[in-house]
Amino acid sequence: MLFEEMLMMGLMAVFASSYYGYFAPPYFVGWGALALINAGLAQGKQKSGLLWFLLSLFLGPLATLILVLLPKG
Repeated sequence: MLFEEMLMMGLMAVFASSYYGYFAPPYFVGWGALALINAGLAQGKQKSGLLWFLLSLFLGPLATLILVLLPKG
């Protein structure tokens, strides 16, 4: 491999990690999937799925814990 190719690959890796930072796209996918699961869980407990979806986007796993502890109805 040429030196220039290795340099470009290294620069691209550094740029990608600094661009995405801590919250790389896979974390967003997992967080969004959890929000969808929480919306379904909320509807099963006769709560607003949309409200719990939006809350789950901000609270994440904490919203799941709250939903599990809420009584049905």
